[in-house]
Formats: sequence, C-alpha cells, structure tokens
Amino acid sequence: MSDVEQQIIPQTNKQHLRLGHSPDADDAFMFYAIAKGKVDTANFEFEHVVEDIESLNNRAIRAELDITAVSFHAYGLISDKYAILSSGASFGFHYGPIVVTRMTDLSKKLAGKRIAVPGLLTTAYLLLKLYEPNFIPEVVPFDQIMRHVYEGKADAGLLIHEGQLTYGRHKLHKVVDLGEWWDSKTGLPLPLGADVVKKDLPMETQRKLAGILKASIEHAFLNRRDALEYALPYSRGMDPRLVDEFVAMYVNEYTLHYDDKAKKAVEKLLEMAHKAKFIKKRVKPQFIEPL
Repeated sequence: MSDVEQQIIPQTNKQHLRLGHSPDADDAFMFYAIAKGKVDTANFEFEHVVEDIESLNNRAIRAELDITAVSFHAYGLISDKYAILSSGASFGFHYGPIVVTRMTDLSKKLAGKRIAVPGLLTTAYLLLKLYEPNFIPEVVPFDQIMRHVYEGKADAGLLIHEGQLTYGRHKLHKVVDLGEWWDSKTGLPLPLGADVVKKDLPMETQRKLAGILKASIEHAFLNRRDALEYALPYSRGMDPRLVDEFVAMYVNEYTLHYDDKAKKAVEKLLEMAHKAKFIKKRVKPQFIEPL
C-alpha cells in the first residue's frame, strides 16, 4: 500500500469534507468505522487523504484539510485556523519517541550529533529539541530512519510509530525514550498527536464531527478484532501481535476523550515550546465537544 492514498466514500446530497490521517495502524484503527460505513456520518461525505504525519502537518499549515490528524507541535502553529476535536488524540504513558543508535557507547550526550528525524513539525522533533537543543537534524522519511542509522548515515535516529517496538531487531540501541524523559520532567501523559477541525466551519458542524469521530473510536474499541484486521495493511508488515501492542499504546483512554490531566499536558507542552521559542506565540488550546 502506498504512503499516499486517496479514497472517496461515495454518497449523495452530502457535504463534502477532506479528512486527513496517517497510513499507520493506530490511525487506521480509529478511522475504521468511518471508512467502512460502520457509524452514521450524518450529512457528510469524507474524502480520506492518507499521508504521513509530516505531510498532514504541512497541509494543515496551508489549511487544505477540513479535519486532520496533526502533531501537537504543528497545532501550536495552526491554532488560529484549527480547534482540537475532543477525541482522536495519541498520548504516551511513560513512553514515546525513542532516539536510537548503532553505537553502544554514544551515551545520552547528543549535542553536536547528526540525528535523523521524521520531520521538523512533529512532536517527536519538538521533544528532542527540548531535551537537547544543540544537535544537527537531518529529515528522513520516518520508515527509513532505522536503515539510515544502521548504514551509518547519521549518528542517531528519532523513531516514531512501530519503530519504537522493533528497533532491537535492527541491531540498534536506545539512547533515550523521550516519553520517559517527559514523565520525569512533568509527571503528565505525553501528548503526541491530535485530530483537529477547521474553525471556519459552523460550530454545529464542528461538534457533529467531534461526535462522529468519537463514535468511530468507540466502535473500534467494541469491535477490536475487526478494527485491527482493517489496520493490519497499514502496519508495513509488522507481526499482528505487535500491531495489537502498538495500537494499545496509542489508542487509549485519552483517545476517546481528554480529561483535565490530558488537557493540562497539552497546555504544558505548548507552554514549554513557547518558552523555548519553538512556537512564537502563547497558545490556549480549544477543544470541541460533541453535540
């Protein structure tokens, strides 16, 4: 399956909306019910724009999508155009993006090292900059980072998605888990990604969309086997048991709804990014609840 896929669910007399999500098992799991018509999508038809998260971040910067998955880092740059839907978030609990190397003696001193990163708008990149500002980033497609590091083209690599579970098989060694680092600094869950909606849509539409996404995630939880089967082709050949583990890591209680602790975590990340001057203005996140 290609990393870029367009799918239009044909319906009639419907409002057409562009919906962006990544070609990854966790997003596929969340959007399964919408893509397969398992939930009522009201008066909307969705054009599914399936691209890697950095491409979706850039599309959101250009305001090309009505609803989309984005990194929380990118949200800090688009909060004037998009609000956060109350469902669809990816949070880590004592785990998150991992920096790996093939050198066992690299230690945790990453200053001055060339590090392959999956994109400059990803939350993973923001976290690494907060952890160690003085490294040399090299943007590499996320699914090529392990090979890039193993071949010695970078000193280290920043892994997102399933690479966090499989790097050991590629003879790579963990330098730091940025989720563990975040937990030690804040004691909060780690906000990585969100689903957002355009603010210029009517508020009733935004709230209806929040409800549809929540219903899709609830359906996936209740029909886990079917949702996982749908997600498998998006896992780049990963063992089904690992797909199940990966989905469980990032589709969790906070995916269904942000509680006060989750909202505090988002605010803390954006505040730290602003203080470190990675986001120019203070951002107060806006959350859209279902009707």
